[in-house]
Amino acid sequence: MPVKAVARHYFDPSDCPVTAVEVTPSAPHRDSEEAHPHDLTGIEHDHDFDELVIVTAGRATHHLPGYTVPVAAGDVYLLQSRDRHYFSDRDGLGLLNVMYDPALLDLPTDELRQIPGFNALFLFEPVYRRRHRFQSRLYLTPSQMTETLRLAHAIREEVARRVPGYALAAKTKLLELMIYLARQYDRAPTSEGESLLRLGTLIGAMERSFAEPWTLEQMARKAHMSPSNLVRVFRKATGLTPMRYLIRLRARHAGRLLVETDLSITQIAQRCGFDDPNYFSRQFRQCLGVTPSQHRKASA
Repeated sequence: MPVKAVARHYFDPSDCPVTAVEVTPSAPHRDSEEAHPHDLTGIEHDHDFDELVIVTAGRATHHLPGYTVPVAAGDVYLLQSRDRHYFSDRDGLGLLNVMYDPALLDLPTDELRQIPGFNALFLFEPVYRRRHRFQSRLYLTPSQMTETLRLAHAIREEVARRVPGYALAAKTKLLELMIYLARQYDRAPTSEGESLLRLGTLIGAMERSFAEPWTLEQMARKAHMSPSNLVRVFRKATGLTPMRYLIRLRARHAGRLLVETDLSITQIAQRCGFDDPNYFSRQFRQCLGVTPSQHRKASA
């Protein structure tokens, strides 16, 4: 019977919703042994938070819903909340698990998604892991692992010491780690990784140039896919079609302009890629639940 890994057992969601927890390979672990309090490494479980898995030593079999993958030192991959899993056949397995709640951290998602490797590693790879037989994972060289562990251990040290400002410092180190790993994924040599990078490049281009008159055909060319295939894989990874993703992206930026500037609603609509102010108002309400005027008044 699967159990739930609850955030409060590992970090304080109201204070610092990020931490790093180590499973050391110093002694052979039986699948039922605990390496730290609330260690569920060998027990089938899921989370109410995201977990970045860094395999620091040894090897094991990682069981995920409906399939298994072999993991070994150097592998790095994301487990999203509700991803049920456990490890078996552990042979000197060492892990450093970076646990965090992205909703509580208020990460600068718009900026991060301008990095193709971030989209590939944190958005698309978890969805396509089974189809790609784990070949789209990030694999680190020893020198890359050294830098990755430096950043991950810095998160753990900030949380352990709790010096004033530690929550902000831990979040900053998490961002550094994400950016570092995203850049390493940009150099991924596998064909599976390259296919995810093409999708990541598309989202990065959309984030940077959201006001451009994108068409589905242009998006498909950017991703080196047919339009129908792009819609299918994009929806599977994001829950949205590419065009719907673009509209929500434009609406988010419009919401900021409504709060931060005195531009008219018509001017904001044009700056965000909407030629028709009425269409803009309808789409804005669908995305944010209020009209542009209501959003501006509520923020005044």
